[in-house]
Amino acid sequence: MPKIINSKEAAAMIRPNSRVMFGGFLAVGAADEIIDAIVEAGTTGLHAIIIASDYENRGFGKLVVKNQIKSAQASHFGTNKTIQAQMNAGEIEVEMIPQGTLMERVRAKGAGLGGILTPTGLGTIVEKDKEKFTIAGKEYLLEKPISADFALIRAAKADKYGNLVYNKTARNSNPIMAMSADITIAEVDEIVEELDPEEIVTPGIFIDYIVVRKV
Repeated sequence: MPKIINSKEAAAMIRPNSRVMFGGFLAVGAADEIIDAIVEAGTTGLHAIIIASDYENRGFGKLVVKNQIKSAQASHFGTNKTIQAQMNAGEIEVEMIPQGTLMERVRAKGAGLGGILTPTGLGTIVEKDKEKFTIAGKEYLLEKPISADFALIRAAKADKYGNLVYNKTARNSNPIMAMSADITIAEVDEIVEELDPEEIVTPGIFIDYIVVRKV
């Protein structure tokens, strides 16, 4: 069963230069309390795997404002002017990845796959330095798995075994990231005795630690 810890204990596990998957999209489904604790801890040099960089005052974007992110693999920076400025100034290293490809590369790690084949990005900067394969007369790029030291995810409820359910669109990237990092920390609204097996989205086998939100 996963261990129950608080947000400060979770943040203390994230060391400088860690690779961290941040669940959520535009701050929906973000592990806000853990992120706030990392901001407070001042941990720097982080490499982030995210769908979107959220906003300067919400979600993952708070870490960007505090210059705690060294590099990022992401698909959407449109709502965060600070990370745009840092990228243009060469202060942060960025790999822009088509959103579907990003999540499939994360899923590939969790599923134990050696990569995925996709036509997305052919003929663009995305294909630079990547292997190509032709199958049945159609060309594909080989996209390799993305791994991380930690995944910080947000769920609505956990049971005592660590099984998770999500609230509507907060489900977004969280279930896939939960299965793809060495250590997964889930921030939840509550822990219940048990969940209906039919509603479980993320099995507890993927969850190492649980943080119960204070608010």
